[in-house]
Amino acid sequence: MNERIRDLLGQISALEGDLRTALHEQEQRVTFTIRGKRVEFEQSVKQAHRQLKTGFFHWLLTIRPLNLLTLPIIYAMIVPLLMLDLCVSFYQATCFPIYRVTKVRRADYFVFDRQYLGYLNVIERFQCAYCAYANGLMAYVTEIVARTEQYFCPIKHARKILGTHERYARFLEYGDAADYPARLEEFRRAMEEKTP
Repeated sequence: MNERIRDLLGQISALEGDLRTALHEQEQRVTFTIRGKRVEFEQSVKQAHRQLKTGFFHWLLTIRPLNLLTLPIIYAMIVPLLMLDLCVSFYQATCFPIYRVTKVRRADYFVFDRQYLGYLNVIERFQCAYCAYANGLMAYVTEIVARTEQYFCPIKHARKILGTHERYARFLEYGDAADYPARLEEFRRAMEEKTP
């Protein structure tokens, strides 16, 4: 990887850090505190949320009919999602220790906190939990697969692709065969579990 690309990746990482900080500062404007996994709002915010809440029957009458019809399709996806979760978690639990790759921390990807939003009714809370699970699962799986790709084949593709994981930018250039076995070993060592 040339120096310019390394500098650009460093700048991107710094900008991502700045963005996280700015987003966190914006979040602080809404007054809530996090105690463990629980989110607590000030009493005035709770009261405002309750006033904005749409009741279940009103929600049912105002939902788009086509949205209602597609709910069984959406919720049927839980079966393949659970299977994917089970399979990928099993893969990581059995293979990552063999490869000496640090395991992906599940808790970093699955966040269920929207149930503390008082303006959501029971159906909306359920939908939020479902989406949090599905998106968390996709991010969790992506990181497990990214670590696997880094371990076995950290080489960029010849064609541009959309939606690459954050490890991809540091992979070896397509066709750059110089000292490949040694560089592959460097990628693997960078991912090894650190034993205390």
